[in-house]
Amino acid sequence: MPDGIPSSNNVHLSVQNISLSFGGTQALLNVSFEVYKGEILAIIGPNGAGKTSTLNCISGFYRPDQGRILFEGRDITHTPSHKIATLGIARTFQNIALYTGLSTLDNLMAARHIHMRSGMLACMLYWGLAHKEDIQHRRVVEEIIDFLEIEHIRKAVVGALPHGLRKRVELGRALALEPRILLLDEPMTGMNLEEKEDMARFILDVHELKGTTIVLIEHDMGLVMDIADRIIVLDFGTKIAEGPPHEIRQNPDVIRAYLGRVES
Repeated sequence: MPDGIPSSNNVHLSVQNISLSFGGTQALLNVSFEVYKGEILAIIGPNGAGKTSTLNCISGFYRPDQGRILFEGRDITHTPSHKIATLGIARTFQNIALYTGLSTLDNLMAARHIHMRSGMLACMLYWGLAHKEDIQHRRVVEEIIDFLEIEHIRKAVVGALPHGLRKRVELGRALALEPRILLLDEPMTGMNLEEKEDMARFILDVHELKGTTIVLIEHDMGLVMDIADRIIVLDFGTKIAEGPPHEIRQNPDVIRAYLGRVES
């Protein structure tokens, strides 16, 4: 994120007073925040705080009961999830959502469909052009495979891979969408320390080398404090704090939400 106080011209995504309920359960209540271009924003909070529900509203899997979500000034509140992906918002899931019967390569190629312009008729009548486009998409996918250091599993069936590698493939599939904003829902859950360190390195590389804006949900507070530019804290569906890591670490409301008390 650029130095100094972010300006309104630097807002990439704006979440404005969104509320969401399921029956009698209030998942989100008047949640507002902004995501600035080029930053890593972490959303933290106890289990059930509304973190994943927030990402689901942004990515179009849920529609908030009230409020608005603007992406680069465009209202996407009621935009279908597949169209949101074409606009430049991609995500990973807390529970891995891959085509488990396909290879790593095929999973990443499947994500390229939103960038493909040659339909079935074109493939039948103008096979050469469609073939050329396929080669271009494969080149992008191979670059991602190299970037994430998963050459050794490029042809492996995803369902047979260890959990940590499947998480890496899912990150690769999100990158294949060429996102301007990347939503990561607990990308390191279930990983050992070495796998977490690798994933943290890839996330930082995506941010620094590709300039991608990242919104991250993660329970590892040490990691969040190390890599996030700003932190939003949710508790029982409401925002209780927002600020840089050093302020959040000392915020009594945050300490109370996590520990049930304020440290003296």
